[in-house]
Amino acid sequence: MAEKIIPVIMAGGKGTRLWPLSRASAPKQFIQFIGDKTLFQATLLRVSDKALYEPPIVITNEDFRFLVAEQARELNLTLSGILLEPMARNTAPAVAAAAIVVSQQFGEDAVLQVLASDHEIIADERYFEAIATAKRTADLQKLVTFGIRPTEPATGYGYIEIGEGLPSGANSVKRFVEKPALPQAEAMLSAGSFVWNSGIFMFQAGLMLEEMKRYAPAVLKAVTASVSKATKDLDFIRLDAESFAACPDISVDYAIMEKTGNAAVVPSSFAWSDMGSWDAVWKLGERDEAGNVASGNATLVNTKNSLVMSRTSHLAVQGLDGVAVIASEDAVYVGRLDESQNVGKLVQLLGQQKATAPLTQTHPTSYRPWGGYTSILNGDRFQVKRLFVTPGKKLSLQKHHHRSEHWICVRGTAEVTIGDKILTVRENESVYIPQGEVHRLANPGKILLEMIEVQTGSYLGEDDIIRIVDEFGRG
Repeated sequence: MAEKIIPVIMAGGKGTRLWPLSRASAPKQFIQFIGDKTLFQATLLRVSDKALYEPPIVITNEDFRFLVAEQARELNLTLSGILLEPMARNTAPAVAAAAIVVSQQFGEDAVLQVLASDHEIIADERYFEAIATAKRTADLQKLVTFGIRPTEPATGYGYIEIGEGLPSGANSVKRFVEKPALPQAEAMLSAGSFVWNSGIFMFQAGLMLEEMKRYAPAVLKAVTASVSKATKDLDFIRLDAESFAACPDISVDYAIMEKTGNAAVVPSSFAWSDMGSWDAVWKLGERDEAGNVASGNATLVNTKNSLVMSRTSHLAVQGLDGVAVIASEDAVYVGRLDESQNVGKLVQLLGQQKATAPLTQTHPTSYRPWGGYTSILNGDRFQVKRLFVTPGKKLSLQKHHHRSEHWICVRGTAEVTIGDKILTVRENESVYIPQGEVHRLANPGKILLEMIEVQTGSYLGEDDIIRIVDEFGRG
């Protein structure tokens, strides 16, 4: 039995309501909103106390695997494993997979704490008191959820009605309540016996698997097969796609927590937000005397109670009240803060149109295990990118059938392989890679390497990459 808690971090969500900063390929948990850490990194740090926790298990999908590994590496934190879901199937299958893996590694009585990677939490004394109460309760064979005492009649959260007290300091669960309309939320706030459902859980692995067998056998059967056929790939465990595809798409709340007789809740008042909307970001930000939260290049005049964030152009906002103005590298969102829960519907609309669908999927900046690139300019038969390569990292040895490339070093020192030659390219120097030539870019230095890449040719798609040698295991 593991005496310590095994953290399981869910990091596969898309976060569409925080568009345009959050995109399908780089969602909100991997973006810095407040402070110098991403939400995922802040979650890792909350479970980094080695006296309390084992190294975490992260559940994510194929697209985010290198983001997860790199952001953990930046913090110098070890992971117990990274489980890769072949497709999205909600939280019940993810919880089942984690419970199976933990029971195999640590035993069926090992206690898991399941956390979302995109919550903003102040981990103060109240938070760790709640963790201690939850651990005592989980050891009593209860499936524990964390309830946040409401500070307002929020309609964006589910609620839990608190039942009678338990010897551990937690409470039984009377019932779960779906996201309410405002009158119902106000009534629950007045009653004082309801808490927000935080989506944080703690339980013994074996108990969760027993309840899965009883209440969600189709989930357990598909996930068990998927774990048994999983393959190891570098630091990743790839769940079997065919088995996982057969799994019902259902949340752990619906599948288990609302049905089990073993549910318990730990009511607490630690600061918590699911960072599900721009309104939530504004509430958590540091507001000026006019109630504004501004980030990046922004000037505000006669504006109050607003959120203004820019990652690119300078935003000048005048004469507005209660709005969000968010500028990414290629899109700007303007809307009322009190309507920010509906941004997901706007993203759906954008995704249905051929011209705007790419704006919901990818950023101009894409991250790779070696660094990344930003698309600067696209034209007919040419493309300009900024490449950035982390110290000590290198791209795959590769070639292109349809394009040639010019590289100009603007920062750092590059090691460039062209055919059987290895060149050193320093700042303000350039090199040419002919079409079809085998080549590689590496950063042997101690600082970030930045290159301007000019591609020319008949086809410039990212799929025109023939990898010959790749240390990251990509085909």
